[in-house]
Amino acid sequence: MNIHSENPRTETIALVIFDWAGTTVDFGSRAPAAAFMNVFASRNVQVTNEQACAPMGLNKRDHLVEMLSAPEIASAWLRATGNEWNEDDVDDLYEAFIPVQLAAIQQHADLVPGLIEVVGQLRQRNVKIGGTTGYFRAAAEAVALHAAEAGFVPDANVCSDDVPEGRPAPRMIHRVMQELNIEAPQRVVKIGDTVADIKAGLAAGCWSIAVCDSSSLMGVSQTDYARLPGHERSQRLQEVESIFRDAGAHAVIRTITELPSLIDQINRLGASQPEVLVNATTPSH
Repeated sequence: MNIHSENPRTETIALVIFDWAGTTVDFGSRAPAAAFMNVFASRNVQVTNEQACAPMGLNKRDHLVEMLSAPEIASAWLRATGNEWNEDDVDDLYEAFIPVQLAAIQQHADLVPGLIEVVGQLRQRNVKIGGTTGYFRAAAEAVALHAAEAGFVPDANVCSDDVPEGRPAPRMIHRVMQELNIEAPQRVVKIGDTVADIKAGLAAGCWSIAVCDSSSLMGVSQTDYARLPGHERSQRLQEVESIFRDAGAHAVIRTITELPSLIDQINRLGASQPEVLVNATTPSH
């Protein structure tokens, strides 16, 4: 279905809101994962990369609560400390987490390959660029500074400290839309690499899109991803895609470089509201 000729811009995408770690920077979302693992290790609680990544996308304090609430981690905490965790423990962990996270960002802030070209193509389509992140303000500013030095500067950028509720609530998306004067959610694409991103996009009424290869669910660096045998890479991409589909994503792309063609597909559709794109670009199987 073509876009209605009498008002050709009504349903076209006017704004793309990117997540940060795992989507635009830090392939594999290694900075937050490493920080969570380190801060728990300092309490003699060993957590796996998968456990550290499971709640990714939430604001970082909520992330700590989700980790501590996981039965295996709760049991490990009890064994290590002799007590069940409480809110004071969360506060202590969060205070310890802040400097560890800031240090990790310095080592994991490179742009995801192809991002600058993608943003350039979107701007050629008159699309505005926004950013949202579960990082606290100091971390968000550190990441944005590194990204700006590499050439990526969104038109609006909101972090979890800026709103009453972080993801999966849609408040960060709404703040970006407000700042950039975009009222219709069907003209907005939210792209991210976590289930929380997908749920926030759905809650906001936007097109909610997931990216796989650089995601926290994939959880490997760019170098390690490139080293994966072809069959293993395909299997893991399928597994990640399935998680995003089950979360309600309207579309799933293998890599960020596929986003402009997906935007073109959405624009050709001319839908009055977001819908699942069965034939959208997906990971190669």
